[in-house]
Amino acid sequence: MAKKTVLVTDFTWPAPDIEAAVLAEVDAKLLLAPSSDESDLIELVTQADAILTCFAHVTESVIRAGEKLQVVGRYGIGVDNIDVATATALDIPVTYVPAYCVDEVAEHTLGFILALARKISLYDRAVRQGSWNLKDGLPMHRVRGRTLGLVGFGRIGQMVAEKARGFSMNVVYYDPNPPLNAVMDTGLASQVSLEKLITESDFVSLHAPLTEGTRTLVNADFIHAMKSTACLINCARGGLVDHDALLTALREGGIAGAALDVFDPEQLSPDHPLLQLNNLIATPHVAFYSAESVAELQRRASMNVAAILAGRLPEAIINPEVLERPRWRHLTGSVE
Repeated sequence: MAKKTVLVTDFTWPAPDIEAAVLAEVDAKLLLAPSSDESDLIELVTQADAILTCFAHVTESVIRAGEKLQVVGRYGIGVDNIDVATATALDIPVTYVPAYCVDEVAEHTLGFILALARKISLYDRAVRQGSWNLKDGLPMHRVRGRTLGLVGFGRIGQMVAEKARGFSMNVVYYDPNPPLNAVMDTGLASQVSLEKLITESDFVSLHAPLTEGTRTLVNADFIHAMKSTACLINCARGGLVDHDALLTALREGGIAGAALDVFDPEQLSPDHPLLQLNNLIATPHVAFYSAESVAELQRRASMNVAAILAGRLPEAIINPEVLERPRWRHLTGSVE
């Protein structure tokens, strides 16, 4: 009988078989939550030595109810659904999986650029409604030579730049803390101010984390400064964009179009005004997905949790300061 229990709050793939196999190696079993409701998680976490979570909110109440908790592991890169401050106060490491879906998000971003430029979604809807008229999607312009502005230039931003150069786009980026390799590699993209990026880009693509400083970064002023012919793309976090400001701009011609894979809240109602617009492309937070990326995500997320349970350092931790505290000084290995 397994000695440890890992509460899995939610997942979007068929079954957590990979996680079960990885965690069995450290004598841990999975406890699957029937829902991601806070009340269910509070009840179940009392049995748990660890949490693995995808999109469910791991709140202060959930964390405090887990008196045996040793680690909270995130399936993914961002941890805005986890109360990291509470976990840190309670000496609980919060792990994440860095850069597991770089190709997938970059490909989705490029797909959005091409779909917006070629009006693919608009023409698809028009044909299904009986119209075969070229004029339905005019004007259109070639992608070659157009300027792509990347807000955020981490691994995903850099991969988007690399792929966009294959379409002969002019790529610029803004990042207040750019990676050293990005600064050194001047051939990939040009670093510019945020103001210059906003005003000169034909496509503005968001690849920044969601923090208090970046929440609704794309507000009415941001959008007003964009070209009226420009398009906005968001495959990062829904909270980066003020949806009301975007709705107004798309309705009134402030910008030409937008393509969003993420929203705030995560799921909009079918009758939401944004989803009624022909100049908006929407996908249901799938940019991260491929069979390969999800298998990698399952393995690496569970390995992070298994490492802590086995007395080793995880691959990546969002609150490394807890490792300096007496509870965790016994951990061996290295962390990113």
